[in-house]
Formats: sequence, structure tokens, C-alpha cells
Amino acid sequence: MKQVNCATYEGIEAKVVQVESSLTKGLPSFNIVGIASTSINESKERVKSALLSNGFSFPPKRFIINLSPSDLKKEGSHFDLSIALLLLMDDQETDISDWFVFGELGLDGQIKENKYLYPLILSLANQNLIKKAIVPKESLKKLTKIAKVEFYGAAHIKDALNLLKSDDHTILPSPSTAIEYDFISAQEKLYYLNEYRYDFKDVKGQKIAKRAALIAAAGFHNIILEGSPGCGKSMIAQRLRYILPPMNSADILEVAKLQALDGCEPDFKPIRPFRSPHHTSTQASIFGGGSYTAKIGEVGLSHSGILFFDELPHYSKNILEALREPLQDDKIRISRVNSKVQYPAAFLFVAAMNPCPCGNLLNPAKECRCNELDIKKYKNRLSDPFLDRIDIAVTMQNISAADRSDVTSKQLHEKVLQTTEFISKRGQNSFNGKLSDEEIERFCVLNDEAKDILDNAVLRFSLSFRAIKKVQKVARTIADLEQRELIGKKDILEALSYRRR
Repeated sequence: MKQVNCATYEGIEAKVVQVESSLTKGLPSFNIVGIASTSINESKERVKSALLSNGFSFPPKRFIINLSPSDLKKEGSHFDLSIALLLLMDDQETDISDWFVFGELGLDGQIKENKYLYPLILSLANQNLIKKAIVPKESLKKLTKIAKVEFYGAAHIKDALNLLKSDDHTILPSPSTAIEYDFISAQEKLYYLNEYRYDFKDVKGQKIAKRAALIAAAGFHNIILEGSPGCGKSMIAQRLRYILPPMNSADILEVAKLQALDGCEPDFKPIRPFRSPHHTSTQASIFGGGSYTAKIGEVGLSHSGILFFDELPHYSKNILEALREPLQDDKIRISRVNSKVQYPAAFLFVAAMNPCPCGNLLNPAKECRCNELDIKKYKNRLSDPFLDRIDIAVTMQNISAADRSDVTSKQLHEKVLQTTEFISKRGQNSFNGKLSDEEIERFCVLNDEAKDILDNAVLRFSLSFRAIKKVQKVARTIADLEQRELIGKKDILEALSYRRR
């Protein structure tokens, strides 16, 4: 019996699968057991064709492949190469049980790339489960960016067979693993993209909203923009992505993993994801789900980036209430009969909404067509517990002919980069908006004047415990933008001005 390692998904995390083979006397047959999907069962025909078309004989014996553990559902065409090599190595004494083997076989024996290999192997590497692997040669450019794993590229089944038989496992030439982007040096290298597809210079006026956007970006604070149609809410949300804090190498690899899970080709650029599901999206598509396995949704795909809800009150009540948990815990839990999965979901939530159903309530030049009941019903779609999880709420001004552009995305981004360096120097690893209660006590230190103002605000506005923490975190970011160690009166007053009342 021979054994080699492969892997499959359980949620978005990889699980090691031991591929075992048994070649015994009996009526010729080829069976795969261990809850294999259709794509794995179809590998029998691909493996047969690949072997026979390359001069290998298919032994007239009873050939059984077992995928262990047997209670885990396996799927993916990347099991082809493992199965074929086990059949070819059955009479060899070489121990191959410490190898991981991935690759889909063509009928001619060529090893093909699978778009899900990168997130699969990255997950294994993050769990310290993989040391060396045979992979499709065309996948090396992506895979070699994963540290601490030896990759051996093979273009054909014969190449993979020779690798396993050889005692000299010299790593084949592979592309550079270096990340070549602009960076700042903090506790580690933090990379950023010096490109601005959407620029804040296009947003005329709206100084308060742009100031709030800067604070939200620098500290990863959840923000709601409220204003009349066409005042620039969506414009600001789209541009926010390009001024977010820089990313370390682990963040870049994690974002590339999410891109692959979303069916896109990873680009390994230091730019955070931006997800904007439509308000008609189903609850399963936003949070993830599935009848058998709980697949990732928009909330999980926005991890370390932005989740943007335009026309916020039009989303279903169930979706808005279910969003409370990831906004609070930075993770999303999905339970199904057959699986229970938890995804990381530390995203920056950005929302835009009109002041009333017709949108003209704040516009002095247009008449609001809504009655009081319509407006109340519209705003009541957002519950107090949901709004309590929002750090910054901004009512945007109406546009005028005198409005001018006063700042660019590059200027705002430079401010965010400086703030990131300042935060890093005091030994803080988390964004201000994601600080735990213990970290708030440690880093969000108020001077005496600021403490008095916050105490008065708690009594006057009946702030909840969560709201107090939100004010402290926003004030911390405002002080960081000015590179002040202590939170002062000005910082706490500005933070309080952004609370929704």
C-alpha cells in the first residue's frame, strides 16, 4: 500500500487528505472511496488515458483509492496527479508519504493548473501542515509567493514521476517571491499601491464628509453617509478604498486567497477588497451558505477591505440584523446540518442612505413628497442595536455651484500612511476601529479635560457602553492624525460630533 497527501476544502480552510492506494489480485477494477465528488470520480478516466497515452501499462488488477478521512466530503480535479502517481509507484520502495501532490491531468498526461490550488495551499501553509509539494509548473508564479514551502513544478506526469523517484530534489527555477511595490517601514514592511483609479479630487465640496472618510480609512471605522441624491455619497465610498492603510505580505496573500475563492485570478496587489452587494441580494449570498457546505459570501470576501451597502434602508431587515454579529466580532459563523464554519470578517463597513424615501428631505430647493409616517417607517428599518455598531455618521451637505475640489486621494493617502507609522511606533498591531476592550484601556488614553467631556456626554446622550468605546476609538484616530499621544478635548469633541443622534 502506498500513500501520498492532498487536500480539500472545509469552508475556506484546507483539510489534509491522505490518498491511499491498494493494488491487489482480483477482477480488474478501479474504485475511489471516501465521499468523493463527481470531479474526483471522473479522474479514473483521465488517469487511464494519461497513463496509456504515455506508454505506461494499466495493471489488470483490483485498484482501490481511499481518501482519508472518509467522513469528509472531498472535491476538486487536483486529486488526479496523486492517484496516477500512486498507481505508477506501487512497485517502488520509495517512501512518498511526506509529499503533497496537486494537479489535474489532461488526457495526454499534461499537468494542468487549478484556480483553487493557491488558496488551498496557502491555508495549509498557514496551519504549518505542508513542507514540500509537487504542483503544476504553470502555477509556480503564484505559489512561490507562499513562504516556507518547497515547490517542485511539473509540466507532465513523467516529470512528476521522475521527481518522486529521484534522490536529488533540487527545486526547479521559479519566479521571484519578492513583493515589488512601494512600502513604509513600520514593525514590518507595509506595502501600498500608489495608484488612484477614483480620486477624491472629483468630489466637490463636502469637507466634513471627506474629513470623516479620512478618519474612517485611517482607523477602519464603520461609517454611514446620509444625504440627498447626487450629493456624492457613492463617490466617496468608491474612493475610500484607495486611501486605506497599507498591507503586510500576509494581508496581500490573504486577499489573493479571497480573490481565488471568488473565482478571480489573484493579482497580488497591495489594495484591499471592495465588495458592494445589491440590496436585492439574498441573505445566503451576503453571509455565505449552501445546502451541504457553507460557502463564503460577500461578508467573508470583504475581509480586510470594504463592505459597501448603498441605499442601506432598502436591504431586508433580516440582513441588517444579521450584520450585527460580524460588525461586533469581526467574524461570521454559518451553521448548516452538515457543516459549521467560521470565517474571518474584519471589514470596514460603509453605508449610504437618503434622508427619506423620496430623498428630498434635506434639499431646500426641492419639496419632500414623504409624509411623517413614511419617513419614520423608512428610518425605523435601521434598529438602534445596528446603529450602535456604527462609529461615524455624517449628514452630507447639498451641492452648490461654488463647491470646489480641495484635496486629492494622494494627499489623503499620505496622511493615512503617516498615521499608520505613528500607530505602529507605540506597539499597536490592530486598527483603532478594531481594538479590543483591553487595548482601548491601553492605547486610548484621555487627558483630564477630555475625560470630563466624555463623562458629561455619557449622561447627556445616554451613551451605551459600546458607544462610549466607539467614541474613544474614533477620538484615538483623530489624535493619531495629528500625531498626539494623549486624546485631548478637541479630539473627543470631534468624535462626539460623529455620533448618530
